[in-house]
Amino acid sequence: MLKFDRQGLLPAVIQDDATGEVLMVAFMNEEALSLTRETGYTHFFSRSRNTIWRKGEQSGNVQEVRDIFVNCEETSLLIKVVQHGDAACHTGYRSCYFRRLLPDDGYEFVAERVFDPDIVYGSMRAKSQGGEAFPIAIDYLSTNEQQKLESELRQLYGVYQYLRDNDMSEESNTSRLLQERSHGYLVARLADELEELAEVQSGEHVHTDRADDTILEGSQVGYWLMLLAATDNLRYDDFMPHA
Repeated sequence: MLKFDRQGLLPAVIQDDATGEVLMVAFMNEEALSLTRETGYTHFFSRSRNTIWRKGEQSGNVQEVRDIFVNCEETSLLIKVVQHGDAACHTGYRSCYFRRLLPDDGYEFVAERVFDPDIVYGSMRAKSQGGEAFPIAIDYLSTNEQQKLESELRQLYGVYQYLRDNDMSEESNTSRLLQERSHGYLVARLADELEELAEVQSGEHVHTDRADDTILEGSQVGYWLMLLAATDNLRYDDFMPHA
């Protein structure tokens, strides 16, 4: 009999049935495992969102189950699948294991990204004044509040990337800041807002009340963080937390 942990979860190693490549590791509870067996496609339990999700429900990169194996202690699963679509990893790689750990604790990338998650996880595209399309991820398939927030943050960062790559300084101060690419200035502004956010919590910095001031200063922290990330050409997934 399978032995789920205290949280009711089992780790599941997902392996390509044809090549033997390890694609990912995720967690299943009893319901996710039951859905996986009933439908023939992998379902997992998200610990951060506290909900069941079907692999590929947004990207289309579903996993068709071929076999399910149990380890000797009945505490984990090995699931062999046919990986449909380009990749198993939400960051755009074929496998989640696309980096080799080096002796100095650094990473060596050993695979190429096969899709851009900012495009795959958002189906709408905005256009510049000249008609050139650029991707911003604002589409989502669930009313789950966390997924909605994720989509909106991706959309916002996509706008900042666009303002970085297209000079609209006359219409947008944000575009001007991104065109200047002043790393030191952006770091200083981010540090200032972080300090003010901390002072709101300690009661040293007050506009109205703690709740409203936290929202105000927190939004400023987010703004300067995104501008700094865009200036450094980071992808959204490089600096934002994900499940």
